[in-house]
Amino acid sequence: MVPIESAPPVNGRYKVLEDVLRRARGENFPVASRLLPGDVRRRLLAVYGFARLVDDVGDEVEGDRLALLDWLEGDLERAASAEAEHPVLRRLSPLLREGEISLGPLRSLIEANRMDQVVHRYATFDDLVSYCMLSAAPVGRLVLEMFGVSTPMRIPLSDDVCIGLQIVEHLQDISEDALRGRVYLPLSDLECFGCAEDDLLASSASVSLRHVIAMEADRAESLLGAVVPLVHRLPLRPRLAVCGFAGGGLAAIDAIRQADHDVLSTRCRPRRARLMARALSALMGSARRTGGA
Repeated sequence: MVPIESAPPVNGRYKVLEDVLRRARGENFPVASRLLPGDVRRRLLAVYGFARLVDDVGDEVEGDRLALLDWLEGDLERAASAEAEHPVLRRLSPLLREGEISLGPLRSLIEANRMDQVVHRYATFDDLVSYCMLSAAPVGRLVLEMFGVSTPMRIPLSDDVCIGLQIVEHLQDISEDALRGRVYLPLSDLECFGCAEDDLLASSASVSLRHVIAMEADRAESLLGAVVPLVHRLPLRPRLAVCGFAGGGLAAIDAIRQADHDVLSTRCRPRRARLMARALSALMGSARRTGGA
């Protein structure tokens, strides 16, 4: 099989970004993963690398993105039999072949990016949550599978945590998304506070936009609160992983609030010390819950 760089062009260009992990160093997921042992981190970053690659194809690649997403789905199928062409997909092969993760959640991530090509607005918060069930919840389900701790009671809690994380990332990337013609703030919320879409492209956030961001940040924090019952009685490693991820999202919310919800003029990324504090708080909360059970 030929490598992806040598594959037939799509609308004159068939190129994906090979440095997805390097470019993502400052994002919430990799930052949180630094709390974990090296072997666990490598496996989790293999999953994150796939999610990042699919997002890059859906957001960055010129030409026929839908065709390239179809190609990636085919390479995902090949990864299950250790025949993947792309290096990011090859990193997933051991996890798939050993049954540590399943194909379903990975396919959902591709489907979310297909949706991004045709759906650019969400009328209500519930509509946004439905999208996040494809774009974010599968990552949490993969983490549970990887650690062998997926249960019917934990999956909905994991979904809430991941939706909260996705909302935080949407808040961090409002301007970037708007430049692509995408709005991940519910239109009903923008209307409620009298915020025009043009406000999302300004150099600093208007008062009305800050009100919207504050409301979405509160919603995200509430969803991330599911981390405490989620990690209740989990073994140490998955507990560290889940608390680390949630801590990254909560620390990012802290940064957004510290910037007075002006995410347009300030890069609101989680600070490591604050992430550690938020992750530790989640760990202590789960410990108190266990102790009181």
